[in-house]
Amino acid sequence: MAEALRVGIAGLGTVGASVARVLRDKAAELTRQCGRDIVVTAVSARNQKRDRGVDVSSAKWFDDPVKMAQTADIDVFVELIGGDEGPARSSVKAALEAGRHVVTANKALLAKHGVALAEIAEKRGVLLNYEAAVAGGIPVIKTMREAMAGNSVTRVFGILNGTCNYILTRMEAEGISFDACLKDAQRLGYAEADPTFDIEGHDTAHKLSILTSLAFGTKIAANDIYMEGISNITQADIRAAGDLGYRIKLLGVAQRTDSGIEQRVHPTMVPTASVIAQVHGVTNAVAIETDILGELLLSGPGAGGNATASAVIGDIADIAKSRPGFQHGPVFGRPAKELKPYKKAQMRSHAGGYFIRLTVHDRIGVFAAIAKRMADNDISLESIVQHAVNGEAEAQKTVILVTHETTEAAVRKAVDGITKDGHLTDKPQVIRIERAG
Repeated sequence: MAEALRVGIAGLGTVGASVARVLRDKAAELTRQCGRDIVVTAVSARNQKRDRGVDVSSAKWFDDPVKMAQTADIDVFVELIGGDEGPARSSVKAALEAGRHVVTANKALLAKHGVALAEIAEKRGVLLNYEAAVAGGIPVIKTMREAMAGNSVTRVFGILNGTCNYILTRMEAEGISFDACLKDAQRLGYAEADPTFDIEGHDTAHKLSILTSLAFGTKIAANDIYMEGISNITQADIRAAGDLGYRIKLLGVAQRTDSGIEQRVHPTMVPTASVIAQVHGVTNAVAIETDILGELLLSGPGAGGNATASAVIGDIADIAKSRPGFQHGPVFGRPAKELKPYKKAQMRSHAGGYFIRLTVHDRIGVFAAIAKRMADNDISLESIVQHAVNGEAEAQKTVILVTHETTEAAVRKAVDGITKDGHLTDKPQVIRIERAG
């Protein structure tokens, strides 16, 4: 049998403790599968005395993860610290430069520094594995890096944040407001005390930027993503979507267009009959559209200690199965130095159907003015629904418009015109309608 694979874990929070526990409890099974033992020989965290529910006393303790990466007797450095700078970046860089394999769940780090770290890994001939960084326990990275050779990806999209999907699912199922649902999500541990990173789309954007690089062979461009969160989604939007045969999901979408690569994160209406509309709660899903395979949908647990730990351990096992002299594949599917510069598509030229909700004064001429603004911008309407707004001193109406395929620029221009006309009593809502499998 080959020599044991020696593992150092930096970060012993929920995920790190789960990884250590599974490596201990499943040691015999992992040895059978990998052909060698996997042993945790070093650990690093902020508080050595904290009870984490797993005994790591047999491993050498390091207060400094960078020192562990540089000097510990390890083959694999597992980074579970988090953050795109500081000790996470320094320790991963140090481990790669020291010729050690790295496994990380850190999507923020990869979104900001992934290409530079990939160049170091490929130069040193070591692996940088990151399955847990995108969609938790779903093996989407392995699928895109290894299982789709010869396929050209045209679009990749999905539900990449469990917190947002949980909130939208409960808003629809129980008829409760966004704020009430967010408080419940925080109480249950699905949302952070400061939920901004999740609910405003940043977490989804980081994950999407990694998938975009894998799909299209471009450098990661997390700062070039059009982004909207879900904090402005109301029960009026949820009900209207249901009446029209749609369900609202926060999607991350990347696709190739004539003008470049389009990356966007925003609330989206998807047909209730589509597969992705059936993804509820904290579950994630990723759809990949290709020329050979067609559409592939992967769905499963997207967050939590066990799901993330499972992906981390899968990456460690892949390293354990490799042998000296084996030529490792590139980190992002193509050599890092051959990744093309990212060319951003013109987002406002995006074409598709749109849902538009307008709250307007209930007076003569308003509806005609709205129709004129739509016609002036060559927007064809599929349906128009009006509802009275109850409980207001001033007479108001809600007007729901669903357009045929049009452009983002046309919709925004029409809505801006309606706003300038002085007919609105509240901020307009515009939600894209996405073609979804």
